[in-house]
Amino acid sequence: MSSKPTPPDGLVIVDKPAGFTSHDVVAKMRGIAGTRRVGHAGTLDPMATGVLVLGVERATKLLGHLALTEKEYLGTVRLGQNTVTDDAEGEITSAADASGVTREAIDAAVAKLTGDIMQVPSKVSAIKINGVRSYKRAREGEDFDIPARPVTVSSFQVHDVRGEVAEDGTPVLDLVVSVVCSSGTYIRALARDLGADLGVGGHLTALRRTRVGPYGLDAARSLDRLQEKLEIMPVAEAAAAAFPRWDVDARRARLLTNGVRLEMPDEYAGRGPVAVFGPADRFLALVEAQRGKAKSLAVFG
Repeated sequence: MSSKPTPPDGLVIVDKPAGFTSHDVVAKMRGIAGTRRVGHAGTLDPMATGVLVLGVERATKLLGHLALTEKEYLGTVRLGQNTVTDDAEGEITSAADASGVTREAIDAAVAKLTGDIMQVPSKVSAIKINGVRSYKRAREGEDFDIPARPVTVSSFQVHDVRGEVAEDGTPVLDLVVSVVCSSGTYIRALARDLGADLGVGGHLTALRRTRVGPYGLDAARSLDRLQEKLEIMPVAEAAAAAFPRWDVDARRARLLTNGVRLEMPDEYAGRGPVAVFGPADRFLALVEAQRGKAKSLAVFG
């Protein structure tokens, strides 16, 4: 009787196709990798494409920490129309002639949405309000407010402005933009708020995530390609790319994996998760400095 092959162990960087939910991609990867132990680090809307980081087997323990890293996007914002979802998936709720909006006005409005800002997520987002998903409340016609949350938009750039005429005859402006931001930032909310500030409304018509933490499109593979050949980044390599590295000797490696809270060098204070490696480049654990000692977040060694 042949034994089942051991499922792979590591990260898979997927170039998510349009029309797939993040859960659809996870379900597909479960079939490809032959294990149910698959998760993702941060969702992408069905309309969006690009980098989606999946963890397989033990690498799922990294995902919660990877989800907090910086993200980068390339998108198109349409000025002149609002939609119910703040993106092209929802029906248009209002329209206004945007042809008179100047580049100077656009740049000034973009500047207000750059840096540390307070953002109200879209009502059709997955944010929970009193334990219930916002999109569920919205679908049921409920009237509710989502509190603003602090997010960081470290870069918001407009690369091109194109005058267009929408299907309903409204003169609109399509802006090609790039955004670098913290986890939890909604790009469609930026589009909505940009349009609101300019007085013509706005929504997102295209979005491609080009980077999650250190993982970019150059490392991403299509689902079709992964179906032919599963390319997986070993857990140790993934951790070394994403987190500060701390190398320890054999004695401290043994103590750490036995649950002893080691003294940590000062250089790691306040740096968030740190990847600990022992002799022979063995990945041992993710830890965090707490009062000068290593608090274990996830053990691998």
